[in-house]
Amino acid sequence: MLLQSLWDLILGYNAWLMSPFFPVLFSLSVYLAFCLPFVVLDLLSPRLAWIRTFKIQQKSHVSWTMMWSCLAHSLYNHVVFLFPLTVLHWYWRPASFIAEAPGTLRLIWDVVACLLLFDFQSFIWHMLHHKVPWLYRTFHKVHHMHTTTFALTTEYSGAWETLSLGFFSSVNPLLLGCHPLTEMLFYVLNIWLSVEDHCGYDLPWSTHRLVPFGLYGGAPHHDMHHLKFKSNYAPYFTHWDRLFGTLHKSSD
Repeated sequence: MLLQSLWDLILGYNAWLMSPFFPVLFSLSVYLAFCLPFVVLDLLSPRLAWIRTFKIQQKSHVSWTMMWSCLAHSLYNHVVFLFPLTVLHWYWRPASFIAEAPGTLRLIWDVVACLLLFDFQSFIWHMLHHKVPWLYRTFHKVHHMHTTTFALTTEYSGAWETLSLGFFSSVNPLLLGCHPLTEMLFYVLNIWLSVEDHCGYDLPWSTHRLVPFGLYGGAPHHDMHHLKFKSNYAPYFTHWDRLFGTLHKSSD
């Protein structure tokens, strides 16, 4: 009943949902909303020592210039690359929405399946772009301009990286036949986990602390990747790095 009520509420904005502007504005708004708390922490950390205790790289400092550079780059990618493709997709495959919401168990199953599939795709993509020098120099090097991660570095990447990873996250719900509500919730979760990965903070309630047995790497896992480059390629979970021998723990 809760999911149906939520879905009925969303369908009340059907005209907006059908707009070609919706996908880009939705993803950008969610992204900036998730970045905002960490931006506040970055601004306060030079003045409040207790905030710095949670920073992974405690001696690092995030300046306004660094933030604005990342934000401007992200906005540029959304306007110049993502929006035109969204319009083409809207023209080619108009959105349609069914009245019935998905079941709770089906929604959870599909979100987890989308997340695991995206994690695998990103791991292979990421590892290739580090193992093949031409791919790294041409496409992925932009994202590694910052060895200190902070929330707004999440989408600091070139057009190819933005579009290819966006393609994975968009096509997976279609491949798995997910309900539109499931698709939206997966997007929200995926954006949150990406931002948290790059936030630069190891907070007591971080996702990697909530998932047992070290199955989820989180911000320390990905921050180590930006420091070491040749390890920790998976964005979220640790099993692919364990299997391929590319896992590097912060204590190693």
